[in-house]
Amino acid sequence: MILAGDIGGTSTRLAYFEVQEGKLTQLVMEKFSSRAHNGLAEIVREFMQKHSVKVEYAAFGIAGPVRHQRVEATNLPWVVDAANLKSELVTTEVSLLNDLEANTYGIFELGPSDFAVINAGNPEEPGNIAVISAGTGLGEAGATWDGMRFVVYASEGGHADFAPRDELEIDLLLYIRQRLGGRVSYERILSGPGIYNIYQFLRDTKRGEEEAWLRDELKQGDPSAIVSQHGLDGTSDLCSRTLDLFVELYGAEAGNLALKMMATRGVFVGGGIAPKILPKMLTGSFLQAFAEKGRFEKLLRSIPVRILLNDQAALYGAARFAGLQAGLIQRAHVI
Repeated sequence: MILAGDIGGTSTRLAYFEVQEGKLTQLVMEKFSSRAHNGLAEIVREFMQKHSVKVEYAAFGIAGPVRHQRVEATNLPWVVDAANLKSELVTTEVSLLNDLEANTYGIFELGPSDFAVINAGNPEEPGNIAVISAGTGLGEAGATWDGMRFVVYASEGGHADFAPRDELEIDLLLYIRQRLGGRVSYERILSGPGIYNIYQFLRDTKRGEEEAWLRDELKQGDPSAIVSQHGLDGTSDLCSRTLDLFVELYGAEAGNLALKMMATRGVFVGGGIAPKILPKMLTGSFLQAFAEKGRFEKLLRSIPVRILLNDQAALYGAARFAGLQAGLIQRAHVI
């Protein structure tokens, strides 16, 4: 029996999995509010009291850098330690991995219906894969093809310096730098909070007008979700412009990641935001910004780009990692 977890800044998912003939079967899953709890151990305890089984292996994907099986969560006031969880679970094997690392492992458990295609590219091309996911924060990871199998690895590339491409984006950089102080990372722009940062930039620099009804609505709920909704349904020109710029910047950074990782086998766009704004992601502006890399445009247009639609990819990935560690699952040779 495997206990798997996907721990993000907003939500935590836990699930039990069985492995039968090398394949994962999910038995039960629950979703928790991360910020409503003091730590992962508290959520694990609550889950296991409700669903009491003997856990043999456990793995948790967590948003943050994993060092010596310990994580100081990036967007949560949590410290997660594998040794403490091992004591809580009374099991022999507990592993922590970065959430995007888990997301990448999860891709190998998905099928064609779990993806939306941004660019078909050349799916037969060998090479590495890259994963970029905007949600509460921005995560990036990849998998290197070693000639026999994919080797998955984490990164903290979402915290790299934001690189503007034109005068508008230079103004955006300066605006966010002035508001937040210090350097500006891609996560400040390509994330849930980043959508609202872009909205405020366009509003405050007179590049769009905020209607009175929208101003009142923004005070009542999650600003980024409200901006996204009105950007999708076209009820606010300012919100539409916000999403358009967000999508272009998302595509540009995905293209940067593809170049850095030489991800000729494919780029996968995960996270909670892309599926929610899918119509905008598929208009062509994401792909245009992705491919606009000068002499490397032809290469980038040959790379398959897909959106992960299954919001349990990281959960399955954590379970897959545990199964690999236990020798119950074989490493994938193709994807």
